[in-house]
Amino acid sequence: MKRILTYIFLISMLPLAGCKKFLEKPPDNRTEVTAPDQVTLLLTTAYPHANYILFCEAMSDNAEDKGGGGAGDPSDLINRQSYMFQDVQSKELDSPEAYWDSCYKAIAVANQALQIINDATDQNSFKAQRGEALVARAYAHFMLVTLFAKAYDPATASSDQGIPYVTTPETQVFAKYDRKTVAYVYDMIEKDLLDGIPLIDERIYGNAPKFHFTKRAAHAFASRFYLFKRNYPQVIAHAEQAFSGSAAENLRFWNTSYSDLQYFDLQAIYTKSSERANILLQEANSIWGRSYPLYRFGLGSDLLNELFLSQNVTGGAYAIRYNIYGSVQYYNIPKFYEHFVRAGINADIGDPYNTIPLLTAEEVLFNRSEAYARLKNYPAALADLNAWISKNIRAYNSAQHDLTAKKVVDYYKMPTDTMGALVRAGLDFKRVSFMHEGLRWFDILRLKIPIVHTTDDGLRIPLSANDFRRVLQIPQEASLSGIPLNPR
Repeated sequence: MKRILTYIFLISMLPLAGCKKFLEKPPDNRTEVTAPDQVTLLLTTAYPHANYILFCEAMSDNAEDKGGGGAGDPSDLINRQSYMFQDVQSKELDSPEAYWDSCYKAIAVANQALQIINDATDQNSFKAQRGEALVARAYAHFMLVTLFAKAYDPATASSDQGIPYVTTPETQVFAKYDRKTVAYVYDMIEKDLLDGIPLIDERIYGNAPKFHFTKRAAHAFASRFYLFKRNYPQVIAHAEQAFSGSAAENLRFWNTSYSDLQYFDLQAIYTKSSERANILLQEANSIWGRSYPLYRFGLGSDLLNELFLSQNVTGGAYAIRYNIYGSVQYYNIPKFYEHFVRAGINADIGDPYNTIPLLTAEEVLFNRSEAYARLKNYPAALADLNAWISKNIRAYNSAQHDLTAKKVVDYYKMPTDTMGALVRAGLDFKRVSFMHEGLRWFDILRLKIPIVHTTDDGLRIPLSANDFRRVLQIPQEASLSGIPLNPR
């Protein structure tokens, strides 16, 4: 196996907001990192700098076969094989293997930072750095176990295969790793998360806090983690600490300020650090931003009508529908702006980067709303859903558009299941909010939602609740190190 973990050291900061260019350096350079500010700089690479959206979006029910088109580059294979629920045969940018590698590189950096801290004479001066390293390590492992192992199920987690949870710097080129179980991985994530959060101090992040785990971002991540773990009181507790001010004021204003934005204005603002809804951002080496409107398998006319143009539970129109651009082959909401970093001053080649919103206020709100619903606190669940409605329905009128329990159960025809109807409403709003961002796939995994993909020539490809293909295959090179492949 090519090293699944490598020591990475930041050697330059590019003059782009949050865009960090890094290269691998020999292990001898480790001894140069000794001071707290140096560890802070090192930890800028303790986050995955690859993108999961391409394969997650194509696997979800947010994609349909548009019958033609494509980006005209190797990523078309990733788009097609993901839609077909096939193992992706690519190591290119935006592939599952690229994301696996990037996560373990991030983990390696976090572990190296923790070793430096443990070896320091004055460990108290590194508290904030320890906190960031622990939470970053937890996040990367969570993303891996979510995508490359079965979704957490309390009935089977103690026997379901997990992923290697690595807590020490790699010292062997071909190290052997044990997958353990999903339950074990979740226990380790929770330990790192809870140990790390109290130590975080965003004052060390300078003028780029949203590219690091602030306490707000750590609590936002915790709300996602506990939603997967089905610990709903903890979802609520952490969500409340992720908001600053009222929930509604943390959201994107799709029905007011966003409604006046033209294509390139919206593209520029959506992932800006100044956008209050963005809680954690990261730069990813990715071509997603330039290519997602072009892919054959994505947002087409059927999904446009189903999700954005048809009637919804509020009785109003989603404001975001007026920010959808393109034609049948190219429908898209402009959310991503590419930073292209040239290899040299006069070079025509270089690296594409996209800023990815990893955690947002909208997700935290939906996490909390679902948790309230599952705990049967229906007024609180409705309050959160109505907060989202107030910023997302065109010409919003609370008397006309706000939800009540009766309105929701009547719309979904679930008269005896208020909880289920409220959860479904939240999932519908969430699906609309995160089109082109890959998060729908996480709900499909978590809730075992069955889906069917259909090709232009009529082939139906079902994915049942327990289909093995829901779990991404372990990269072949990792399997050579003794990591068992996922069943097929």
